[in-house]
Amino acid sequence: MATDAELYAQLAPFISDNKRALFDRISRERTRHVTVVLEDIYQPHNASAVVRTADLLGVQDIHIIENRNKYTINPDVTLGSSKWTNMIRYRERGADNAQRCVDALKANGYRIVATSPRADSVTPESIPLDQPMAFCFGTELTGLSDTMMASAGTLLRIPMHGFTESYNISVSAAIVLYTVVQRLRTSDVPWRLGSAERDALLLDWARKTVHSAQHIEALFNKGDQGEASTRE
Repeated sequence: MATDAELYAQLAPFISDNKRALFDRISRERTRHVTVVLEDIYQPHNASAVVRTADLLGVQDIHIIENRNKYTINPDVTLGSSKWTNMIRYRERGADNAQRCVDALKANGYRIVATSPRADSVTPESIPLDQPMAFCFGTELTGLSDTMMASAGTLLRIPMHGFTESYNISVSAAIVLYTVVQRLRTSDVPWRLGSAERDALLLDWARKTVHSAQHIEALFNKGDQGEASTRE
């Protein structure tokens, strides 16, 4: 079976030099040390703005919980960013999708971080960077569910100095992600993707770019299997 790196090498000649250079540069700046969780976001503008922010800051994964509201995006806001990020959806009918999301994140070593004005001292400027972090943002009307709040190992406060009680959700996500990612980039924390993750990401992007990528891969795999049979 061909590796992700080998498959990408087969597709790369069908990608322009400029695009391949972009893939190489941007994939080296991607991270899963920080991820985003969006629970029951129903306004397409907010949903789309968070995706665009995540892409621009190098945050690769966005976890989407759909218990009550369907998550939809506005292409005029995302400007194609949804193509280059991974959206992991939790929308099984009749299930507690918030708990499913939390369980999956914790199994992968993430600290669950809930934004809350009730938090005392932890802010985007002070949260420890040593452990992977999943920043959770809730529905525009009521915030995060009881499940998410109870699962949070850390409550995060975004400093505010005005009369209004909260930031818009897309603004909250932008402030938190920008601050934490910038801190990571100047830290000693190994925040970048590993080589295998990067190979998989490059292949995924190539598949989204190359017309008939599946056919090209099938021809390569068929030839690879033929060579294996000959060697045997």
